Parts: sequence; C-alpha cells; structure tokens
Amino acid sequence: MKTLYLFMLLITISSCVSKKYTKMKQLPDEIRSATEIKYLVKNDQKLLLYSKQMNFTKNGRIKNSVTTDTSGKVIQTTQKKLWFIVETYPDKENYYCKTRWKPNSRERISCYTRKQIKQNEAIYTYNPNGTINTITDHYPPFYTKYHQYANQSLSKIIIKDKNNILIDKFLIHCIKKDERGSCLQEIRTSTKTNQTEEYLFIPKYH
Repeated sequence: MKTLYLFMLLITISSCVSKKYTKMKQLPDEIRSATEIKYLVKNDQKLLLYSKQMNFTKNGRIKNSVTTDTSGKVIQTTQKKLWFIVETYPDKENYYCKTRWKPNSRERISCYTRKQIKQNEAIYTYNPNGTINTITDHYPPFYTKYHQYANQSLSKIIIKDKNNILIDKFLIHCIKKDERGSCLQEIRTSTKTNQTEEYLFIPKYH
C-alpha cells in the first residue's frame, strides 16, 4: 500500500512539473539570473517595450520574475510555488498557472483566478532536446506558433490561425552569443509587416 502511495505521489508531482526554461530557450544549466529587454525597432530608433528580471532555480526553471514597462512601472510579477506559478498584475486578479503533462512530449498550461475561472490555456509540444516545437492557444485568437530551428538555434516562428491560414512569420537571427552559448542579442523581423524586434539578454551564472 505504501509503495502504491509513493508511486501515485510521483505521478502527481511529475504531472505538475513544467519543462525546464533553460532547455526551452537553449540556455546553459548554470544560469543564476538574467535580464531580458525587448525593443521595437523603427526608422533606426529603438522603443523600449519591457524589461524582465528573472531568477532561476538550480534545475533551470524560473523561480520568480519582475517585468516593468517603459516608465519602470511593474506590469507583472511571477512566483514559483510547489504546484503552480502565481502571476500578479497591478490592474487585475492574480493568475494561478498549472502545468500538466500529456502524451507525446506535450504539456498543458492553464491559468485561473482564485475563483477557479479559467483565463487562458495553451498546449506546448516539445522536441526531443527540450526546445519548443509548437504552442497552440485554446483561447482566442486560437493561434498556433510553429518554432523552427537551424544550426541548433531558433530561426523562425510561424503563426497560423485554427484554419491553418498564415498570420505572420518572424525570421530570427542571433547577432551575438557569449562563451557559454547564450544569445545576448536577437533580432526578429516580421515578413508580413516588416516590423523588427530586438531582444537583449543579460545572464549571470553560478
């Protein structure tokens, strides 16, 4: 009976453990913290969209994060708990996000309010090395994002609607990497709008 209980406990725990962020984003396991900064590039001008400070657990998941807007105002914080992630916002209820594994290297991530009202849900499918293959939204606008890789780096994100109609395609180029393989500067260009986004990534290691 005790063995059966332990087995069921292990199944329950594994069903709620999310994929490693370091694997998803092709980062080294020894990362301790990082800052991600996103800009919109237009007419040779860079407009800051957000800055996100992340602290990592020893096993490569995000322990907590703080995202600020252009004025430095906090627009979201996250905190990893044992069974879920708490997302806090200044202008709406907290979200409580749970991860459950599904067959064929997939996981379902669902976010609820405290009243158990579901706010969003997506199915993530992963490649054998842990990187993202697809993200399918189960809430409007019901888009699926297809991630493609070249030379072991993310090279394209193709976005389609539920009728398989192309919404957008982003070409992705890593401009600069550090000695551990983290991409420090990434450029994403939309083939539909020609909009360019720049991501700066500033990691700190153990």
